[in-house]
Amino acid sequence: MRKPCVFLDRDGVLNQDNVNYTYLAEKFEILPGVPQALKSLKDAGYLLIIVTNQSGIAKGIYQEKDVWNCYHYLQEHCGGLIDDHYFAPHHPEFTTASLRRKPDSLMIEQAAAKHKVKLESSWIVGDSPRDMVAAQKVGLKTIWLPFQSAKYQTGDENRKDVADFIVRDLPEASQLILDQG
Repeated sequence: MRKPCVFLDRDGVLNQDNVNYTYLAEKFEILPGVPQALKSLKDAGYLLIIVTNQSGIAKGIYQEKDVWNCYHYLQEHCGGLIDDHYFAPHHPEFTTASLRRKPDSLMIEQAAAKHKVKLESSWIVGDSPRDMVAAQKVGLKTIWLPFQSAKYQTGDENRKDVADFIVRDLPEASQLILDQG
């Protein structure tokens, strides 16, 4: 049986975004309301899957084990609610091109196949237009959180061309998803 899913970008959605990268578990700051928002979505029957670009690996700033340490920290502090975690350790200036890296959609496609995701009933919540582009390629409904991003620029909140919905944070996004059914 196929299930609906909420795909989640990591930095700027689940944890505080940092222009200098977030890769140490001891500095991984979960945003307010995230554990409760995840629980509400899980209780409503959604799979929860992280899909995140982690170009700092390609740049040599941190290693894959650091990404996994942050993931385990998140799981520990959010009740183990995340069903899976995909990350793209690529950057076009440092590695060969990869379809896993957003704005391409391979991470989403792989997760959808593995978990039998019902894409037409699924969502993505991200803080970057590239998250929205990847999601649109596979038919997900899109929620953009421009305010949480370290790359936020005044006026982004008026860019209705980027996503189906623009909200302030994950708690607001989860309520929107639940209201939309």
